Amino acid sequence: MKVLIADKFEKSGIEGLKALGCDVMSEPDLQDQALADAIAAKEPQVVIVRSTKVTEAMMGPSLKLIVRAGAGYNTIDVKAATAKQIIVANCPGKNSIAVAELAFGLMLAIDRRIPDGVADLRAGTWNKKEYSKARGIFGQTLGLLGVGNIGSLMIPRARAFGMPVVIWDKPFDGQDRDMTAAEAQALGLDLSSPIRIVPTPGDVAAACDVLSIHLALVTATRGLVNAEFLSRMKPGSTLINCARGEIVDSAALTDAIRTKKIRAGLDVFGDEPSGATGPFTDPIVKEPGVYGTHHIGASTDQAQEAIASETVRIVKSFKDTGVAPNAVN
Repeated sequence: MKVLIADKFEKSGIEGLKALGCDVMSEPDLQDQALADAIAAKEPQVVIVRSTKVTEAMMGPSLKLIVRAGAGYNTIDVKAATAKQIIVANCPGKNSIAVAELAFGLMLAIDRRIPDGVADLRAGTWNKKEYSKARGIFGQTLGLLGVGNIGSLMIPRARAFGMPVVIWDKPFDGQDRDMTAAEAQALGLDLSSPIRIVPTPGDVAAACDVLSIHLALVTATRGLVNAEFLSRMKPGSTLINCARGEIVDSAALTDAIRTKKIRAGLDVFGDEPSGATGPFTDPIVKEPGVYGTHHIGASTDQAQEAIASETVRIVKSFKDTGVAPNAVN
């Protein structure tokens, strides 16, 4: 079985695929037309990608399985793959800890203005008077949109920082209430401190001091954080997005930053480069109080090793049985 890896991928994963007897072709810089040409020329049965987009035009007749070495799969044209009887599979939950860690890293960086302080020190400026100003996050209410694999991991971390938690997610019944013991158990949580469930996303916006987004990008969540939503957030509050850029209306967020002094930590953007490197022109990162990172939420060694192992498991199952675990179509 031919496997084309069109993104950076862990050595352990490459060795694992070879151990299965796969003919592995690792070309991590492929994207756009170059990827389409490579699939047409090399005729792989399996393509493995991380952030690289896979469009209908790339889906040659040899292709049987596309593995997204990560959780979200909005960069893959799943509808076209389904029409061509190509399985699309992902690796849910394997990078959850890494994303939760970055979300808290951005939260702390914003509160203590760590990047600005580092920049001044590197420029030869000592300014303790300026950088000793911070609110602190103890006692601040953390609002979560989504409590799946990643969002649920935010809750014990919030507890460690002394942050009350208010959440919204579709599986709940739309009532304003405390989480039950059964619901907490289903999420792998304990109830040593109350977790408030609210009926709408806007209710989270109104109740929280720090908002963290952990939703998949689907039709219902695209543009969910819009001008109306942001109007309910407290002036000077913080928004963290380590999910997908398209969930947030960037123009509305820019306006809220300017008029309500909303602070933002953004790991994702609506118009990111299609590859690992490239020019980036989104003006929101130049707004005061905005700290951006390079869609690196899943990019820890621990997470990538776990994802590589899961990818090998998916390919092995498909090779042996024709069935791919975690298929999304």
